[in-house]
Amino acid sequence: MSRKDFNRPAYRRLLKKLRKGNCVVVKSIDGLGRSYKDIIKQWQYITKDIGADICVIDMPLLDTSRHRDLIGTFVSDMVLQILSYVSENERVNIRQRQAEGIAAAKERGVRFGRPKKYTQKQFMAVYEKVKNHEISYKQAMWELDCCESTYYKMKKEFTKQPA
Repeated sequence: MSRKDFNRPAYRRLLKKLRKGNCVVVKSIDGLGRSYKDIIKQWQYITKDIGADICVIDMPLLDTSRHRDLIGTFVSDMVLQILSYVSENERVNIRQRQAEGIAAAKERGVRFGRPKKYTQKQFMAVYEKVKNHEISYKQAMWELDCCESTYYKMKKEFTKQPA
């Protein structure tokens, strides 16, 4: 799941099972999350409130089981804050690049989403039969091979009338 926040089922299960003396091992600090404030908060919760350790494989300075003295804790806290900031900043940059890419694609005429199953002309041909009482709207849905909500959505879109 996305690490944008800590509301992830597997993470919640981990916290429920975590006890004093356990160690949470993550490959990198962004394995915990992407929000600076939330990473710091969760780090404090795990290490101080629960009393468990955290080991970040890519950053040995962030191994709370080894560096328990005052200097070790100070260095760990500084490194954690810097890396948490970098992680959140990367998330912001990714979202910005994604938005720019989507905007550029739209300018080039790229259409997102599933292609429309029917053209306005196809729908209107069937809808005219309904308006002229030649068929019921249920028969129109059968002809169009669509459900009721899709039929009324197309009616609203193609006829500019309320469903």
